[in-house]
Amino acid sequence: MANGDSNFNYPMLDGWSTADIIAVSGLYSAVATAYESGIDRLKLLAAYDAFKQVVPSKAEEKQLDREFGGESGYSIYRTIQAAKQSDKKQLKMEG
Repeated sequence: MANGDSNFNYPMLDGWSTADIIAVSGLYSAVATAYESGIDRLKLLAAYDAFKQVVPSKAEEKQLDREFGGESGYSIYRTIQAAKQSDKKQLKMEG
C-alpha cells in the first residue's frame, strides 16, 4: 500500500512516446490524488479520456490497472466507475 506520498513506479508499455507517458502518468497521478486527498471529478475524467487515447485496448487497460494496483493499492477501474456514477464536483476514494 502507498503511504500517501505517491512514491511508487508507474507501469508503462514499450513504444510509448513522451506525450503518451505524460498522458498515462496523468491518470495514475489523478487516481492517486482521488485516494489521498480527493480530486475534481471532471479533471479525473479528462485524465482518463487522455489515457484512453494512448491505451484504447481494454486488455492493456486491465493489465496496467493490475500493475498500478499492485504498486499503489489503488484501482483505476473502481475510481473511474465512481467518477462516472457520481454527480458531485469532488471525488474522494476510500482506501
